[in-house]
Order: sequence, then structure tokens, then C-alpha cells
Amino acid sequence: MPRMIDQIRASKLPSNMMQFAARGALQVPPAENIEILVYLALHNKVFGELARMTLAGWDEKASSAAAADPQTSQEVLNYFLSPDNLRPVLLPALLENPSVPETQIVKFAGSAGRESIEAMLKSKRIRSMRTVLEAMKANPYLKPEEAGEIQAMSSSSAPVVSSVSSAEPVAQPGVAQPVSSAFDPQAEEPAVADPEADESVSAYMQEHAHEIAAEGEKPFQSIGGVVELLGTDYFPHHETQETQAVSNATPIAGAAASAKPAVAAQAGTAGKTAPQAAPKRENTLQKINALDVKGRIQLALKGNKEERSILIRDGTKVVALAVLEAPKLADGEVEKFASQKNVLEAVLRQIPLKRRFMKNYIVVRNLVANPRTPIDLSLGLMKNLLTQDLKNISSNKEISETIRKLALKMYKQKLEAANKK
Repeated sequence: MPRMIDQIRASKLPSNMMQFAARGALQVPPAENIEILVYLALHNKVFGELARMTLAGWDEKASSAAAADPQTSQEVLNYFLSPDNLRPVLLPALLENPSVPETQIVKFAGSAGRESIEAMLKSKRIRSMRTVLEAMKANPYLKPEEAGEIQAMSSSSAPVVSSVSSAEPVAQPGVAQPVSSAFDPQAEEPAVADPEADESVSAYMQEHAHEIAAEGEKPFQSIGGVVELLGTDYFPHHETQETQAVSNATPIAGAAASAKPAVAAQAGTAGKTAPQAAPKRENTLQKINALDVKGRIQLALKGNKEERSILIRDGTKVVALAVLEAPKLADGEVEKFASQKNVLEAVLRQIPLKRRFMKNYIVVRNLVANPRTPIDLSLGLMKNLLTQDLKNISSNKEISETIRKLALKMYKQKLEAANKK
């Protein structure tokens, strides 16, 4: 007896049965249901969009089984690995599946997001693929220490890792120790005793102790780049410091020929003055750069609004998620986080899990309108949107076509319902 997928490929099913198929409602094994949905999503103009939406919310257990099964069709595996359709929970299974061709993973590696990079580096299969590792080196989201790890895997010479690490200006283990306190005396909000914040820090550290230990001494690195986050005007003093250093050096050198004792005194004074001036020039970003993972978590939970706005874009997941647990976190900040494109996907997935945030309509709207929000998450939130916002989203070309079409459909349905009243 021919399989149902074969009848669909041969266009032998009536329209009503095709609609059932696009909704995943056919009485066939789970693996065949997924194969049917993928086929419709890729090849059927009438029911393709419905099939894509069905796949985005398909049962996780069945999807994971298909992603891990070497017998799964190549079309299904390629569909799951596509950046437009990827569900992060399926990636580890896909990477270990020997039926997923190396060429497809190479294409994926160059543009993978932060969570995907972390999953790839944990995969035994990927760590043995030289071409994939080379492709990952060009990924803009790759951290310096990860680049060093990849270099070590690609080469038999161990010293490569240390050379890469030493070239990274942010990783300064010697500096992290004295600045482990998250609160600078000249910070925007001076440090004060806050029992609630201290309790939050203690609870978060205990709950995420394993993740914190796994991250080790990872330095801060902003998703999307720090200059994009803060703007070039945030760093006005760097050039000034260098210019002053050069101009101060010239008169001292000139005076050396005529008055060596005076120069020695001046040089000694200058050497003592420079370190004292540096803390006054230190900005929030410099302070964050000097902190290890634990220090940044403490700052995320006890710091001020500016510090939270930077740490929410920390490439280390356990730090970024700590911001959402901060006792002083305001609704306005969460509204902004929900609309940001350069945050970890884990941040956008965590926001809807907090009931307090989901009571804020602007947060819900911003999540759906954010191109970075995973499709399955947006699909679940769209039913809460007002008519005008559905209309706006349907015309937003930055958003996935699946979301736009569903928004337009829901907009028309709400208009029709309003006209009947």
C-alpha cells in the first residue's frame, strides 16, 4: 500500500484531505506526518504556509526523534537546519545525525547565532569536521576564546590557543581580581546595602552554579558589537588620553638635557598621577570588561539601568538572563529588551516565561514585531495582539513571511468579526 506522502506528491488527494495534511491531522506515523508537512511547506503554494505554521509548533518529542533519525529524508533534515525554520532544541540532534551532510552544516556555520555556536562546539561530530570549524571562524558571533578553541582543534600545536587568547584585549585576568566588586564609587547609582538584591544574587548563584562553573572566566562580549550598542560618542576620552601622553612626554624629554634632577622628579610625579586619573575616566563598559562571569552576574542583579542595558547583550547566557531577574528591573526596560535584535535568543524566550512581563501589552507586541524572536514563540503570542498591530506586522518586511501572512489573516478575521457585531 502506497504511503500517504506518495499520494500527496502525485496530487491524488482531494482538497479537504490536503488541508488536513497541512494541519498535521492525517492518521499516519509521526515521522511521515513531518515529511508530509515539510513537502507541503516547500512545494505547495496553497497549503504551504499552513504547513509551515504547523511545523513551527509541532510536538517537540516527535520533531527531535525525526531530527536524530538517520532514516529521516534529506528534505526534512535540510528544512530543520535552515536558519528560517530552525528550532534550537533540535540542533544537537541534527548535528549528530550522520545523514545531515557536512556541506549543509558548513553553510549553516557561517551565520549561526550564539546559542547555535555553543551547541556546535559541544558536538563531537562537529569538532571532528575541519571544514565546518573553518567556516565557523568567519562567524561574527564567534567569541575570541572560541576561535582559540577551534584553532586548537584544527591544529596539533597546542600553543595556538594561548596566542589567540593573549591577543584579545578584553580578557585581562589580572584586572578582574581587584575589580570583582560590581559597584564603583563613581557609578551612576552608588552602592548601598540592599538585602533584597543580595538575596537575589545568592539565590541566582546557587541555582545556576553549574552553568557559571562551565563558563569559567569568559570575558564580556556584546552581541552585535559594543560600538553599535553604545555609539561612538560613548568613548570620547581614548584619543584624548593618548594625545596627552604624547604631549607630556615631549617636554620631559626636552628638559632632560638641561635639568636631569628636575626631570626625574617630574617623571616620578607623572608615574604616580596617571594611575590615579584612570579610575576617574573609567566608564561603565570598562568596568564591565574588567569583571569575570560572577562579577557581571552580581552587577546584572544589583546594578543600575545603564549597566543592565549593556549586560542584557552579554554573549554569556547565564549573565544576560540574570538581568531579567534584577529586583529593580522596570517595565520600560523589558519593553526595550523585547524589541532588541542583538540579544541572545535565550533572552527573548525567557521574557514570556515571566507572568509579570506578559501582563504588559507593549512587551508582547514588541516580541512579535522583533525579527529575532523565534517563529514558534511569535506564533503563540500573536493571538493577543490588537487589530491595528496585526495590520502593522503584516506589512513589516523585516519579519518572517510566515508571521506576516498569519498576521494578515488574523487581521482580516478580526475585521470581519467586528463588522458582524
